[in-house]
Amino acid sequence: MHKKFAGTIALLTIGLLSQAQKVKLAPIFADAEKQTQVMLTSVAETRGGNTELVSPRTLENGKLKLVPAKDWTSGFFAGELWMLYAFTHKPEWKTNATDFTAREEKEKLNGGTHDMGFKIYCSYGTGYQLTKDAAYKEVIIQSAKTLSTRFNPKVGCIRSWDHHKEQWGYPVIIDNMMNLELLFAATRLTGDSSFYKIAVSHANTTMKNHFRADYSSYHVVDYDTVTGNVVKKNTHQGYADESAWARGQGWALYGYTMCYRETKNIVYLRQAEKVAKFILTHPNLPADKIPYWDFNAPGIPNEPRDASAAAVIASGLYELAKYSKNKKEYLTVANTILQNLTNNYRSPIGENKGFILLHSTGSKPANSEVDVPLNYGDYYYLEALLRSK
Repeated sequence: MHKKFAGTIALLTIGLLSQAQKVKLAPIFADAEKQTQVMLTSVAETRGGNTELVSPRTLENGKLKLVPAKDWTSGFFAGELWMLYAFTHKPEWKTNATDFTAREEKEKLNGGTHDMGFKIYCSYGTGYQLTKDAAYKEVIIQSAKTLSTRFNPKVGCIRSWDHHKEQWGYPVIIDNMMNLELLFAATRLTGDSSFYKIAVSHANTTMKNHFRADYSSYHVVDYDTVTGNVVKKNTHQGYADESAWARGQGWALYGYTMCYRETKNIVYLRQAEKVAKFILTHPNLPADKIPYWDFNAPGIPNEPRDASAAAVIASGLYELAKYSKNKKEYLTVANTILQNLTNNYRSPIGENKGFILLHSTGSKPANSEVDVPLNYGDYYYLEALLRSK
């Protein structure tokens, strides 16, 4: 079985014990199936004949927003469909997953973005783990080759954005840790170590430059491509340059846990544990463990929550519990997050065009996607549910 699913689907049979009450998966997945049926209908109605719109992303003014394959979030819905298939084994979910995955294929050659892991690994990678489809394998490998073209050896990182060139020369965002999983997979699938080496270099450089003394993470670090030195550290989606944007902390926790799984380098495990400590002991983490959009947002407790950040953190904690001596603590918190997301953050069945979770925050500074459903919130919620067993 593929290593990532040793941390997800396989946990259904392994079973992790915790003193905290765990959610019951069968009824939750039954509800998720009902909502996803609503979503499939909503997508068909909204898309019409526009084949360029491949995936649901969010709600805008109550209306479903679909995005093209080039959008960084385009692969999550296909991944959700694969996870429904993984849990239920129902052929209709495999059929739908195959359809939505195929719509992503052209992105394997899109070298203009770092989000290849989000787009291709969450769709094709999740599908490959379940099907071992040789065509999926080739898409994964080609996507890793494309992503590798964004690596600068002098900097030691993969470039994140090509936009805002007036603001950053070579920006690297903490989110980019999530795209390394694609590179690790490509080395396993090909035996070519170059992908692995790029991933390790990026993880090491990010570990050196993205973290403060308390192991909170900056959002954006800008590099000089001539010297490889850091130019500046700031934010694009957080409250302030020195604040701790909640989803960014989730990306860091999940990313270094994944790097430990793939390399068994103890340094990555320790980094993940320190990030977890920052998150779990922060005085502004609410009692229900669903973080505000930024740990330092000035209006707490009257600030929007970010259910997507909570889902990423829960999923990361479930995997980290497999490797860490702090297993019991991580499982307790992850179970608490899942319980509260399930009880208080889910959409009523049949509403919200079929999204599963409500109350996520995309970019508060831009007043974009604030207190709305987001497809990646649903993706990591389903993944956390699978990892919880």
